[in-house]
Amino acid sequence: MVSLAGSQIPSPGQSPWAAAARPQRRLGQSMRTIRSALMQPDSWPGSPAAGDAEGDAADSDMENLTDSVIDFHLSELAATAGPGHPAAVAKSSSANAAATEMLELSRDLSDYSSFNSDISGELERLAAAAATPRSDAPVLGAVDLNDLESMDLSADAAPLERVEPFVLACVQALGPEAAPDARRTAAARIRLLAKHRSDIRELIGVSGAIPALVPLLRSTDPVAQESAVTALLNLSLEERNRSAITAAGAIKPLVYALRTGTASAKQNAACALLSLSGIEENRATIGACGAIPPLVALLSAGSTRGKKDALTTLYRLCSARRNKERAVSAGAVVPLVHLIGERGSGTSEKAMVVLASLAGIIEGRDAVVDAGGIPALVETIEDGPAREREFAVVALLQLCSESPLNRALLVREGAIPPLVALSQSGSARAKHKAETLLGYLREQRQGGGGCRIEPVAANSLSSLQVMMDGN
Repeated sequence: MVSLAGSQIPSPGQSPWAAAARPQRRLGQSMRTIRSALMQPDSWPGSPAAGDAEGDAADSDMENLTDSVIDFHLSELAATAGPGHPAAVAKSSSANAAATEMLELSRDLSDYSSFNSDISGELERLAAAAATPRSDAPVLGAVDLNDLESMDLSADAAPLERVEPFVLACVQALGPEAAPDARRTAAARIRLLAKHRSDIRELIGVSGAIPALVPLLRSTDPVAQESAVTALLNLSLEERNRSAITAAGAIKPLVYALRTGTASAKQNAACALLSLSGIEENRATIGACGAIPPLVALLSAGSTRGKKDALTTLYRLCSARRNKERAVSAGAVVPLVHLIGERGSGTSEKAMVVLASLAGIIEGRDAVVDAGGIPALVETIEDGPAREREFAVVALLQLCSESPLNRALLVREGAIPPLVALSQSGSARAKHKAETLLGYLREQRQGGGGCRIEPVAANSLSSLQVMMDGN
């Protein structure tokens, strides 16, 4: 009997061309070596290089890639991931479809056209690298996420090729079938990886980690929730990740974490929402998802850092008129006026900026007056630091520019002498604003302003006329 073992004769029903194209596996040769050999033009079956060592094949993999080969493997990756592909271990077939959608979405983005590379370029790099496994690439199962605790993540010590297996392992551990402890650990490691380097944040952004982190924002485990919030905050520092975070539906869960999380989780959720509000279209969405009331609560009950984060986020969100209305309705004005008196902490300046923004609508102006905002601002102009005096006069100008009644209240509070002093000795901006506000008050004296001015206010306005004529 003649044995067919090792022969090139095709089996019944098999095309001779298929037999010729199939690489032959010899003893001691792994399938990884076979797949690597496929990428070398001179290593097809029958060529003298077919039996080269595994390391030699891996060294020349990337050198032999052409644009057409990359396009072919990228399309193949989008259609399906083979069992040897690291991403197939980390993602389901639905995640592969999501990666394809992200690839198409990234090509349509125009907001970040100033960048030389985009998300799709990063996907092509990852797809090409994953489609041609290196013989020296770490096996996914052999990665220990605890090694990240002591790993030097500097660019020299940890190139992307070394970091990538850890990222893929984290994505796998964040899967819905993973144990809660594994998901908590993976979120903490993503948080660590995304903390410092822009290129690692980009790598994580295209790895599938972002949609895997979003469910943890609603976790009942406070540690897992805080790690997920902070990981997404760190990832959002990379501008191109913000669209991916938004597309993953993270805004409403971040608002949930802002309401229910630990103190650190609330602060970081506020910062993450601030980062996402860099996309103008997100500002109305963030307000509609209920972010304003918990931000206002953070003004009263948060730490100094939490108050600053809430103030900055409110200021950005209140560029939308509807969010101004939401902030006034949520009672933001009273804590803002109170924060004016917290000198030296940095919150006073931010509070006055937000107050000036809210004074842009009638409801906001009325709320500031009712909360005692005018006396607090006048006091700041009288004895506050130079920078705070400048912010105070800006807020007063916003309150009084369209309100004769508020101008009369300002005069009654004795604002004219400190305003005149500021117009003579403040910064250029402060001088200009103070002179403009004094001009409104002089108009009030000359035209009556359409409201009744009490004698003390009228006397102050007369003094203003004398001082301004003297200047």
